Amino acid sequence: MELFEAIHRRHSYRGPMAKDPVPHGHLEKIVQAGICAPSGKNAQTTEFIIIDDPQLIEQLNNLHPANKAMQQATAMIACIIDQRPEKIYEGYDFQVEDCAAAAENMLLAITALGYASVWIDGWLRIENRAETISQWLNLPDKKKIQILLPVGRPLELWPQKERFPFKQRVHYNTYSQRKGVDK
Repeated sequence: MELFEAIHRRHSYRGPMAKDPVPHGHLEKIVQAGICAPSGKNAQTTEFIIIDDPQLIEQLNNLHPANKAMQQATAMIACIIDQRPEKIYEGYDFQVEDCAAAAENMLLAITALGYASVWIDGWLRIENRAETISQWLNLPDKKKIQILLPVGRPLELWPQKERFPFKQRVHYNTYSQRKGVDK
């Protein structure tokens, strides 16, 4: 699939997924896309765990009964960052940004390979879910799961949600200047 088609087709899929396993080669290709993402000061802070063990997948599937993609995925990718990140530039760290860039690259790769996913982040932050999953994944205390991507073949077609028009979201040179928009 061509890059701009993958960008256009990528969407958050929360529907049912086929039970066929995602091949290791595809999972590795998806994670390699994450590894290729930019990172602040090239610190490359995000680490990844490819999850395809059926017992572990079942445990994870059962954690989110409202999300069919999470319940039915046969593979997941966990994005891991440090609990207390090192400040790498003028007192700042960029782990969350690095992780987000990696996740977006992986979501595009997932789409390009004909799979579907949904970016799971906020859900991890409540009811100690991230901590529970971190224990299941044997994460050291200094690490935490930031994003979880269920991966599978979608069983339903979901249209891309409508985006606000270009002219509503884009400005030229300063905030108040919009090309082609009457003032």
